[in-house]
Amino acid sequence: MTRHWTINGRFLAQPITGVQRYAREIVSAMDALVADNAALARDLSVELLVPPDFEDKLSFAAIRVRRVGSFGGHAWEQAVLPAYVRGGLLSLCNSGPLATRKQILCIHDVNTRACPQSYSSQFRLLYRTLIPALGRTAHKITTVSRYSANELRRYGICPAAKIEVVGNGHEHALRWIPAHTEHTKAVSGPRTIVVLGSSIPHKNVGLILGLQDRLASAGLRVAVVGASTSRVFGRNDYKDAPNVIWLGRRSDAELGALLRDSLCLAFPSLVEGFGLPPLEAMAIGCPVVMSDRTSLPEIGGDAVLYASPENADAWFECFMRLLHEDGLRTELILRGRKRAAQFQWAASAQRYLELMGNADGLPIAANEKADGASSW
Repeated sequence: MTRHWTINGRFLAQPITGVQRYAREIVSAMDALVADNAALARDLSVELLVPPDFEDKLSFAAIRVRRVGSFGGHAWEQAVLPAYVRGGLLSLCNSGPLATRKQILCIHDVNTRACPQSYSSQFRLLYRTLIPALGRTAHKITTVSRYSANELRRYGICPAAKIEVVGNGHEHALRWIPAHTEHTKAVSGPRTIVVLGSSIPHKNVGLILGLQDRLASAGLRVAVVGASTSRVFGRNDYKDAPNVIWLGRRSDAELGALLRDSLCLAFPSLVEGFGLPPLEAMAIGCPVVMSDRTSLPEIGGDAVLYASPENADAWFECFMRLLHEDGLRTELILRGRKRAAQFQWAASAQRYLELMGNADGLPIAANEKADGASSW
């Protein structure tokens, strides 16, 4: 007897952030498992439903892609998607239709509560209403870290028994083919600190930029990827600093080359549900200095340097250690690659197949269970 599952493809009409990357990689890894006739996929039919504004060209071996409806957004998810669901529904990007009870929903974080200043009042209201309702109605809630699982419990989103940790993976970063452009090559080097620029308060980028004078005196510069000072930060404090270089948005290939050839990635977030960029950096051989808060120690283990996101002196000390301590950078690269290998999209996709099987009432044999999907 064929089991039917639908994947909520609304994420394919959204800009790619870590949440959308998660969904794309889980679906791709699941497609490979279904195509390979994995034990839990032999009687499984999977369809990815997408809104009409979906423009990407996807090619899957086993998962079918189908456009439905005549409008997109939250309205598509709530009003259109449920009518086309056969069997169960897998929603991987924080939201899903309230009308579908046989649903596995991934809620990546509850940052709208932990850092409300990072979000508009309209967005906070939507998520403070929708997420708890989904926590009650969905069959299973997944999340990406033990920290996020604890937050879901703490804020009463759903009971502990309903939560499963199914983390991110690293394999996509290994598929990057690092390639410099003129701009990234000019700023990379052993005295360059890479920062992912964002005006969102909880990303805390200003802490690193505020060290510009001390970093300059040590011969260090900061390469900011993904934002411009005038458009995003709205301040002139860093605009004319000669050792702060604004690279704007860059491709994965450019980012990979920049990280590989720089001193480190600095990741000073106040809160993260997971923190995918440090994992990507570790996977491609870039040392990481990151915040010691929330989920990040779960991800970095002993493979990174940690500093308080409220202590600029601690960050400067970490950079000085990387610059002057013999062998430290090489040691962190080796540890980082080993640590990143523990986070695998294939294992996480396998865990979703198990959860889907459980929802269908299948007994899951011990040798069919995912190895390492949430064991770091």
